[in-house]
Amino acid sequence: MNWYLKVLKQYADFNGRARRQEYWMFVVFNIIFSIVAGALDAAFGSWGAIAGLYGLVVLIPGLAVSVRRLHDIGKSGWMLLVVLIPVIGTIWLIILFATEGTTESNEYGANPKN
Repeated sequence: MNWYLKVLKQYADFNGRARRQEYWMFVVFNIIFSIVAGALDAAFGSWGAIAGLYGLVVLIPGLAVSVRRLHDIGKSGWMLLVVLIPVIGTIWLIILFATEGTTESNEYGANPKN
């Protein structure tokens, strides 16, 4: 949960690097909260309003942590656009997100492990 809160505190920080653990913990908690929001929508009959509002709230932090994750492996944040290539783009982006970051400093900053 601390990783999720850390990402929310860096709401629109597209600079620097994010470790794999930071990114994937954000994704896991985001999925959990999205399921809860969907369940609340179903319980209250709110036609997706709660889940939609939650999605809007985490849109910018999700993009920011994704860009920082790509920075950790030495890629530009524009590499997110590869997802526009049907199927293959999504698979390639998941592989990039799962790749170990560079151990030394790169053009996007120092190794976040240190």
